[in-house]
Amino acid sequence: MSIIEDKRSRPFFDFWLLIVTYLLMMMGVLAISVATFDPSVSLDLPLLNRILASSTGSWQAIFVVASPAAVWFIVSVPYEHFKTFSPVYFLATTILLLVVMVTASAIRGVQAWIQFEQLGRMLQPSEFAKITLILMLAKEFSLPEKPLGSLRSLLRVGTFVLFPAALTYLSNETGSVLIMLGIAYLMLYFGGADWKWMLVITTVVLLGVAAIFAYGIIGGSNDFRLMRILAFLDPHAYSLDAGLQLLRSQEAIGSGGLTGVGLFVPGSMSQLNFIPEDWTDFIFATIGEAVGFVGTLIIVLLFAFLIFRMLYLSRFTYDKFGRLVIIGVMSMMFLHVFQNVAMTIGLMPITGIPLPFLSYGGSNLLTNVIGISLVLNVTRNRTASMPSYNLPAGNLLRTRRRRRKAPIYVNTSQDRGLVGLRPRRRGGRRRAEG
Repeated sequence: MSIIEDKRSRPFFDFWLLIVTYLLMMMGVLAISVATFDPSVSLDLPLLNRILASSTGSWQAIFVVASPAAVWFIVSVPYEHFKTFSPVYFLATTILLLVVMVTASAIRGVQAWIQFEQLGRMLQPSEFAKITLILMLAKEFSLPEKPLGSLRSLLRVGTFVLFPAALTYLSNETGSVLIMLGIAYLMLYFGGADWKWMLVITTVVLLGVAAIFAYGIIGGSNDFRLMRILAFLDPHAYSLDAGLQLLRSQEAIGSGGLTGVGLFVPGSMSQLNFIPEDWTDFIFATIGEAVGFVGTLIIVLLFAFLIFRMLYLSRFTYDKFGRLVIIGVMSMMFLHVFQNVAMTIGLMPITGIPLPFLSYGGSNLLTNVIGISLVLNVTRNRTASMPSYNLPAGNLLRTRRRRRKAPIYVNTSQDRGLVGLRPRRRGGRRRAEG
């Protein structure tokens, strides 16, 4: 078996990925502090004092300061370990989802958190379930068997995806369910599933969503998830309830204009709590008001860098498990960013999906840090060698052409004795012999 070396696939630590990640996290601490700052605190104080004056901002800063320990731990473990023990991690998060569904108290109709009353903190298992789902699907799709190529593969993939998704749905976390299903869909696509299966899955999902939506309207359901979809279609018709958050979010972003109204401005919409949940799910509205179109464009470009960087790294990671881990993390990041930004400006229905690294929440921040750390782990421990049978045919042909020796030409016009050595066609030779 021949091995082809590729410089782009050499092991390395991607500092750019880590730098952009921490840049976004520091922006998140600042944005959360702006959304929750106390106007009684003097604006003459240093920026650090204003951040510390916000309890949510200071807690987010603590999570950011503690996160390098998680990065170091995950990067230092060979990623084959995660492939071996992914079923253990998957089982652990599934058990936590069961515990939440049975014992947790609902907060705003959502049963998603395990509360630690002594510490005053909460843990959201559905966030970590996304990571373990990525590991399980990467392990399943890295098998020689084609994804969904047999009944066994279909049942296994269905179990890995639908079981945690069902438990999360029963806890009324619709947003996390959509992320889980989206991760599985994108990993199936990049994992090499047959296009017929992708078409079937797409059709079933669209028909299922349409059926649920139609049933809710015909039955006159008052479920908050249905009301959010109706408010998305016509927010002004629900301006006093389900559409209120969207309309205020759009107003805040619009008020920011090109460069924003500034940070820590008394009387701003963020300071007056004009937008519900503007430090968590609607942090993008706070950013839009404070720094305007220019600031939000920078945020979107930083996220675009992360996503396309991971796509590039996966392209030149030849181990299939490692490549699919990167694809899974990239899918999780893309879906979170797209849905959160789109719902904030009115292009998607409202769901409880936070903006990675910017929204307040220790569980979500740690989940995203773990995801980026897994990508760093793969690129640091991957091999630069690729078996030649995995190369595209065009690459093999070009390689062989380079190795072929150049032909030697003889000028027969200078020597009459070499005229007979000129090559002749077989047909002509046969006629001559005849």
